[in-house]
Amino acid sequence: MSDDRPPTHQERLKGILRHGAKEPDAEETEVSCGAFGHWRGVRDLPGSLEFRFRAGNSLWFPYGWLGPWKYNPSEGLLLKFSGDLVYIVLIRGSNLDKPLNEGAINLTSGGLQRNRIVWIREMSKEEIERVGDSGPTIDSIQVEEFESQAALKEWLTKNAPAFVR
Repeated sequence: MSDDRPPTHQERLKGILRHGAKEPDAEETEVSCGAFGHWRGVRDLPGSLEFRFRAGNSLWFPYGWLGPWKYNPSEGLLLKFSGDLVYIVLIRGSNLDKPLNEGAINLTSGGLQRNRIVWIREMSKEEIERVGDSGPTIDSIQVEEFESQAALKEWLTKNAPAFVR
């Protein structure tokens, strides 16, 4: 275009079709820090939650399996997924409920509670030291599967007693 007017709707569509690209939408983006990624979109929600481990492995759980979860600042975050088995995800770290950039986005109430967290990642010691107290850090993610409530309670008593009633 030779003039300074914004492109028309038809011109934008032709450009998308010609290049096979999707028009970027400023409202549909992922915001992230070293510890987690948060979906800002208003139309779509992530279908699953990815856990990224230091070794490079990943594990996904559908949000539809997410049941009750608990946050204890001194113990961490405990997520329960119920599918063919019961899966417990224990996330240990610091400042897990601290907002990103002093905004409304955080891992707990602004993220998991609203099914907007896309991924959670274990961080290296260097990354944790770099972040310090300025933001959330993930020291470890532990995933266990259980066939019985008794086995789950025994594991919690041994590994995360603050979450046992």
